[in-house]
Amino acid sequence: MLRNLVGGQWREVSRSTLPVYNPATGEVIEEVPLSGPEEVGEAVAAAARAFQSWSRTPVMERVRLMFRFKELLERHFEELARLVTLHHGKTLEEARGEVRRGIEVVDFACGAPTLLQGRTLREVSSGVDQNLFHYPLGVVAGIPPFNFPVMIPLWMFPIAVVAGNTFVLKPSERTPLGAVRLAELFLEAGFPEGVLNLVHGGQEAAEALIAHPEVRAVQFVGSEPVARRVYALAAEHGKRVSAAGGAKNHLVVMPDADLDLAVPAILNSAFGNAGERCLAGSVAVGVGEVGPELLERVVAAASRLKVGPGWEEGVQVGPLIREEHRQRVVRYINRGLEEGAGLALDGRGIEGPGFFLGPTVLDRVSPGMVVGREEIFGPVLSVSYAQTLEEAIRQANAVSYGNMACIFTQSGRNARVFREEVQAGMVGVNVGVAQPFAFYPFSGWRASFFGDLHPHGPDAFLFYTQRKVVVERW
Repeated sequence: MLRNLVGGQWREVSRSTLPVYNPATGEVIEEVPLSGPEEVGEAVAAAARAFQSWSRTPVMERVRLMFRFKELLERHFEELARLVTLHHGKTLEEARGEVRRGIEVVDFACGAPTLLQGRTLREVSSGVDQNLFHYPLGVVAGIPPFNFPVMIPLWMFPIAVVAGNTFVLKPSERTPLGAVRLAELFLEAGFPEGVLNLVHGGQEAAEALIAHPEVRAVQFVGSEPVARRVYALAAEHGKRVSAAGGAKNHLVVMPDADLDLAVPAILNSAFGNAGERCLAGSVAVGVGEVGPELLERVVAAASRLKVGPGWEEGVQVGPLIREEHRQRVVRYINRGLEEGAGLALDGRGIEGPGFFLGPTVLDRVSPGMVVGREEIFGPVLSVSYAQTLEEAIRQANAVSYGNMACIFTQSGRNARVFREEVQAGMVGVNVGVAQPFAFYPFSGWRASFFGDLHPHGPDAFLFYTQRKVVVERW
C-alpha cells in the first residue's frame, strides 16, 4: 500500500483503500489509501513548520536545489515515462512527451531569481521612493488529475516552492504512482523536510485540504463540475484558487487547408492520450466543400490507428483509465446515435483484457446534441459542417467551454478572424494541439477555467506570491 509523505517521512495510513490498475490489462498493481482530515492536518502542519525557515532561504539556494531536482528528472526520464504508461495507459511516446513538458516547467522555475524580481521607482514624490517586493504565501496545495500524473504535479509544486512556499500535494487516487516517484526524487535532490508533503485520498481529503485554515492557495486541474466545486469551496474559505476544468475543443478546417497536414494533426488531437486530455480535439468542423473529403480522409486514417497496450511498438491509442469510464464514453456514443448523428467509424468492438475503446467518428453532429456540447474525454471525434468561417466560429462559441480552438487554413485573413472572434484562451493555427510552453500561461477561458491566474508561465509566480509595496523617505 502507498504511504503519505509528511515532514520528510513516509507514513503508513490505516484507512480503506482503492485499487490502482494497469489499464491495459485490468490488473491491480497497487493500493492507495483514502486519507481523511486527520492525515491532511498532519501534512499541513508539517508544511507550516517548514515554511518558517524555507521562506527565508535565499532564492539562489532554492534554485540550486531545483536544478538538482531537474537533473534527477532527466536521469530518471525513461523510468518516469514507463511509470506513466504502466498506471495511466498512454503510449510510451505520449508518456515521454508528458514527462518532457513537465521538466520544461522545472526549467522555467529555475528562472526564479529573475521572475521574482520586484520593481523600484525613485522620487515618486519629493524625497520619496517606492518599491514592490514578492513574498511567498505560506502553505499551498495542489490537486492534479489522473490523466497527466507526472506533468501536472510539475506544473504546481516546483514553482510554488522555488517562490518560497511549502506544499501539500494530493495526487489523483487513480494514478498516484507518478507523484510518489516525483516526491522521492525531490527528497533525493536535498530539499528540506516538510517543503513538499504528499497525501493520498479522494474527495474527503481534497475538501479537507481546501478547507484547512493554514492553506493559503489551491491549484486544481480536472473536470468542469469539480473545478466549479473547488472554486466555490475555496472562495467560501477565503483561499486564492486556480481551477482548470473541462473543454469541448473545435478544429475548424477551411476549404484552402492542406489536408495532408490537417488530417494527421486532427487524429493526434482527437485520439492521442485516448482522448483523455483537456486539449483533445473534440469537434472537427468542415467548412464549405471540404466537408465530405475531410470526413472520408479522417475515417480512413483513424481506422488504421493501432490500439493496444502503450508499451507495445507501434501502438497509437492506449486504453481508457477504468472500465466504468469506458462505459461512460460508450454511453455518449450511443446517445449521439439516438440524437441523429451518423456512425462513420465504430470503436466499440474491441475485446480482451484492459479498458480499450477504439477511435470512433460521429458524423453530422450539431452543437444542440449532447455529444456536440459536453466533454466526452475519450477517443471520440465528432464531425460537423458549416458553410462559412463565421458559422464555424458560432458553433465553437455555442458551447460553454473555452479552452482551445484551432483552424487549418492557408489564409492569413481567415486565421486572424478566427483568432479575434473565437472564444477560447488557447488558439492554434495549422496545429491540432495548441499547448503553450512552460513560459506562457495555460490560458483556458469561460467554463474551462475558474480563477484569475492560470497554470505555469508568469501567472504561476503571481499566483504563488503576494506583493508588498513599500513607500519610503529617508
